[in-house]
Amino acid sequence: MTAPARLHFGMLDPAGLGPRRFGGFGVAIEWPRVVVAVRTGGRRRSAGGVVASGPQRDRAAAFVRDVRLKLGFCEPIEIEVREAIPPHAGLGSGTKLGLAVAAGIAELAGRAVKPDLLARASGRGARSSVGAWTFDEPGLVVEAGVGDDGGISPLLVRYPMPEQWRCVLALPDGGEGLSGSAEERFFGKLHRSSSDEPPVARLLLTSVLPAVLAGDIEEFGAGLSEIQRQIGSIFSGQQGGVFHPSATPLVDHLRSLGVGAVGQSSWGPAVYGIVDGPERAAEVARALQCLAPAAEVSVVDFDRRGALCERHELGARA
Repeated sequence: MTAPARLHFGMLDPAGLGPRRFGGFGVAIEWPRVVVAVRTGGRRRSAGGVVASGPQRDRAAAFVRDVRLKLGFCEPIEIEVREAIPPHAGLGSGTKLGLAVAAGIAELAGRAVKPDLLARASGRGARSSVGAWTFDEPGLVVEAGVGDDGGISPLLVRYPMPEQWRCVLALPDGGEGLSGSAEERFFGKLHRSSSDEPPVARLLLTSVLPAVLAGDIEEFGAGLSEIQRQIGSIFSGQQGGVFHPSATPLVDHLRSLGVGAVGQSSWGPAVYGIVDGPERAAEVARALQCLAPAAEVSVVDFDRRGALCERHELGARA
């Protein structure tokens, strides 16, 4: 199984004041990706029936145990993580790994399982369902927010990203975004202390989505940047500013290079700049790398195929 990382552009209801909490929108990118090989049995055995290897193997093994239990699949599993998305960078590493593991086990069990059920089986989607809805199909997605039924957030719309648009992805050297119990405590505190919401939904509906449909990068950038400012202002007390301290210089550099669609994915510190055309993206990436030599800078396309599953005979490499 192979699945793309995702960019989370912003929440619709971050304080959870409405009947559906959080909501949000985002898109998958072609790289980085998670790649896992899953097989039943194997040459090695373990007491728990799970053997894992590769980067983030402990996390992958935990997902296997949860998924086997929820899908009722009792066969011993051997899992190899061949590629992993950097953790705690704002790129959806946990969700995409969990979904890839769940999809692999479902394939072994001969079960066709949709993304919402994969998310439930792997325990993902408590706040954001952008990762789930960008798992097996491409495009910019908008999800409504989670209710009280315990299910993942419903998918509202999915639009393809313009073919020419590219993402300049920058990962700063050092720093991690908020996650786990610390993130949960923050949102609980935010819910208790907030009285209103920023107009993210209005900007999304009247600016960002129409710009995607029209291929208008300037309108898209203006709307997205304003949403990033509004959401970042709400999170500033927790992360030390509108953006993560490690992300702020990269955001400033991209803006100085004339990129209008700039932001931080989720809690960061991953930063993106979206531009019209691969040549412009390459130009921006070269200049950004000179300005921030310690950062990992790359030009990536938006995901245009979704997760992929390939079956191989035992002993063959996926």
